[in-house]
Amino acid sequence: MAVKSDIEIAREAKKKPIQEIGGRLGIPTEHLLPFGHDKAKVSAEFLKSLESKKDGKLILVTAINPTPAGEGKTTTTVGLGDGLNYIGKKAAICLREPSLGPCFGVKGGAAGGGYSQVVPMEDINLHFTGDFHAITSAHNLLSAMIDNHIYWGNTLGIDQRRVAWRRVMDMNDRALRENVISLGGVANGFPRESGFDITVASEVMAILCLATDIKDLEKRLGDIIVAYRRDRSPVYARDIKADGAMTVLLAQAVQPNLVQTLENNPAFIHGGPFANIAHGCNSVIATKAALKLADYVVTEAGFGADLGAEKFFDIKCRKAGLKPDAAVIVATVRAMKMNGGVKKEDLGKENVEAVKKGLANLGRHIENVRSFGVPAVVGINHFISDTDAEVAAVMEYVKGLGCECFLNKHWAEGGKGIAAMAKRVAEIADAGTAKFAPIYPDEMGLLEKIETIAKKIYRADGIVADKSIRDQLKAWEEMGYGKLPVCIAKTQYSFSTDPNQRGAPTGFTIPVREVRLSAGAGFVVAICGEIMTMPGLPKIPSAEVIRFNQAGQIEGLF
Repeated sequence: MAVKSDIEIAREAKKKPIQEIGGRLGIPTEHLLPFGHDKAKVSAEFLKSLESKKDGKLILVTAINPTPAGEGKTTTTVGLGDGLNYIGKKAAICLREPSLGPCFGVKGGAAGGGYSQVVPMEDINLHFTGDFHAITSAHNLLSAMIDNHIYWGNTLGIDQRRVAWRRVMDMNDRALRENVISLGGVANGFPRESGFDITVASEVMAILCLATDIKDLEKRLGDIIVAYRRDRSPVYARDIKADGAMTVLLAQAVQPNLVQTLENNPAFIHGGPFANIAHGCNSVIATKAALKLADYVVTEAGFGADLGAEKFFDIKCRKAGLKPDAAVIVATVRAMKMNGGVKKEDLGKENVEAVKKGLANLGRHIENVRSFGVPAVVGINHFISDTDAEVAAVMEYVKGLGCECFLNKHWAEGGKGIAAMAKRVAEIADAGTAKFAPIYPDEMGLLEKIETIAKKIYRADGIVADKSIRDQLKAWEEMGYGKLPVCIAKTQYSFSTDPNQRGAPTGFTIPVREVRLSAGAGFVVAICGEIMTMPGLPKIPSAEVIRFNQAGQIEGLF
């Protein structure tokens, strides 16, 4: 019998009305703002009523460095949520919203896979509830108001050479990375260099995901530094008087979105910063709401544990006061073989030696997650091409590190296929053995924080940063921003900044190319290596095959 594709499985979903899904969590119908029959936003009023409730257990799903072979972190997050419900637990999941750029680029959809998906899949991967559009509009409103202020006399004394606020759009478009604006004469303003980032890299996205409520959102938006004067003093978004209107644009977007899994279990999908160029976590508001409404909350952090998990622990948990109880590190036999040097076209052939060679990548991630004081297990996302000998090699290696390992078949079987790991993860979370702590203190200097991550998480020999970057970091410390955490922007494919260095490389340094202060979000971004904050489309983008078929169904999105 032919194996059904992800999109075929999603189309067969027997969805329940979103009011019924909300009811399972105790959310009254009047506090759900429906977007059709199968998705809704949860009201701010209801969220505020939850503050006195006890929190459930927080479980992070992270992974090895991604490869073209696929790892299935989102699939495992959905599967584990279903698995916990399958064994009788009250569980919810928290995911990020997919960005349109990768959907039309190379990655495709991001709603899980097989029988561990969230639905409605097409909506989630496309416009969903309009959150990304609201973020894009709010961001670009601020851009327009900055240039408008300069045009009408510049009473704030902005140095046009030091406008730090770029524009954004939610699409991969390399042609917009660097440009010159206001050309065409006096009526169009004063020409200057500028550029675009992708919406998921916007500080507004980070702010929405780290804010605790709409009041905090407005304060953080006002804290954004948009430019500097000639004396290097900062100009804030509140000085431009943009924070109020930006908040109005984001009032609905800041409310978390509720959908369901294929097994009709609740899923919050809210916010979507990338982990390779931003902090890579879903919103604090959604996570905290889920913790009040469910006994177990399963959430994911973007890309491998070196980026996503580190930022989840050092930025999101630090800022929101969250204390994770357990972690799952997702790996596949196929990815281990790629880390061991096997080409993608040869992954179907058994190669135990390549598996063993590639396991160093997994081992380093296990060590890193444990270094935060969070107990972890490994979940092997099963593929039908995996052989018993290859799986045994992974199991034996993980066991040798004193870590538990589970072979999960949630892609093919849903929650039932991951029940054994769900049971053990619940036991670990309930045991209360986690002793979570970030890997660096607030008081450490900004440069030292970057060095600490480079050495402790990436295993680099150190960092390389020009005097101008060191001076900039020192200046921000003198301005009072020295206690902020740092957000490293680098390739997701390697512990190093070279995407071709798979496995567990050593003997390298991390070049810091640029630093940006996200004062509203509350972190400093260190851009390392060749990473781009505006991706480009591949030679053959997914957009070329996305279309409606004869039956009026979307094809090519997954």
